[in-house]
Amino acid sequence: MGLLLAVLGVVTFSLTFPATQKALPSFNAWTIGIGRAVIAAIPAAIWLMVKRVPRPSREHLIPLLLVGVGIVAGYPIFTALALEHVSSGHAAVVTGLLPLATAVFGRLRGERPSALFWWASAAGAAVIVAYSLQHGIDGLAFADLLLLGSLITGGLGYAEGGRLSKMMPGWQVISWGLVLSLPVTVPITAVSLAVSPPHDIAAQPLIGLAYVSLFSMFLGFCAWYPGLARVGVTRGSQIQLLQPLLTVGWAALLLDESISAWTLAAAVLVLACVGLAQWARLSMTPPSAKPAVSEKPVPVETS
Repeated sequence: MGLLLAVLGVVTFSLTFPATQKALPSFNAWTIGIGRAVIAAIPAAIWLMVKRVPRPSREHLIPLLLVGVGIVAGYPIFTALALEHVSSGHAAVVTGLLPLATAVFGRLRGERPSALFWWASAAGAAVIVAYSLQHGIDGLAFADLLLLGSLITGGLGYAEGGRLSKMMPGWQVISWGLVLSLPVTVPITAVSLAVSPPHDIAAQPLIGLAYVSLFSMFLGFCAWYPGLARVGVTRGSQIQLLQPLLTVGWAALLLDESISAWTLAAAVLVLACVGLAQWARLSMTPPSAKPAVSEKPVPVETS
């Protein structure tokens, strides 16, 4: 079930780049990158109120703020700004390295994957980078620094959210991350709309903005975070190696773009690397070794 949830999240995320580029003709990068978090916070806040979810405890505030920095603000705005200057194929380099970055942050947070796992993860990332280079990427530019920023913030937000989803439901993690970020996202969105108002509004840009807001920013994480919580951040993150290839598949299906033989070969290699990474045993501390917070010794009455 954890792997199925992770796959569902990746399938949802795989349409993010095409949807972002569809929205760019009418909305600037700041409106798309930060404004989508404001839109996504509306259903998130309603869901929290309907379920009468209590406010997060103090120990959860810092992880939730890290989710906000990484996923709500950092990754979306960095990728949106980069996509103003580069193609989705160029940005696929980040998508290919993001699982490895997530695994590194998961390792820093205590998970201990085996050496075989790291070899499989590195091989999968290398296939994705080679695939992106084969599609033509020029030398380093300012956009590459933006993509590097999205790599770091995305890996941090994914790993922290997956770890926190072991303590609370995944939908609450992303919902609180969105709501707690409103004091920052609302003013930035307002300034962005005032400086660069939307123009040439059409159906496709609106659909693109709606998708990245409701699916990429909210519903996708409702599946992705529980998936990472069930299978572990390091192992679950490698499912995202499939995302660039899924994006190419969506482009072929929706935009009538052709799929080359190299794309099919890369898909087979990535599937092999993902399968190997899932098969590799993780030498992690079993959950039973740590006492649950809610468990307390029950006094025994004696006669």
